[in-house]
Amino acid sequence: ITVSVGNVELLNVRIRLLISSVDKAKEIGINWWESDPYLSSQARELLETNRQLLQRVSELEKQLAQALPKGGNGKE
Repeated sequence: ITVSVGNVELLNVRIRLLISSVDKAKEIGINWWESDPYLSSQARELLETNRQLLQRVSELEKQLAQALPKGGNGKE
């Protein structure tokens, strides 16, 4: 699909389409829908869990930095 005004191309979209069964798609390594957060509730849950874990790690790092003496690296 190409959209142009005069001789100026404004938009060019190329689409490659493969139609197959889900089983065949998985067999050849096409499974993008399993990790797409907009299509998979499990992917959304994993993204939320990951966000919570990253937040918790950040909080623990801050607590550790406050517990260590200034200029110390935690090694005695």
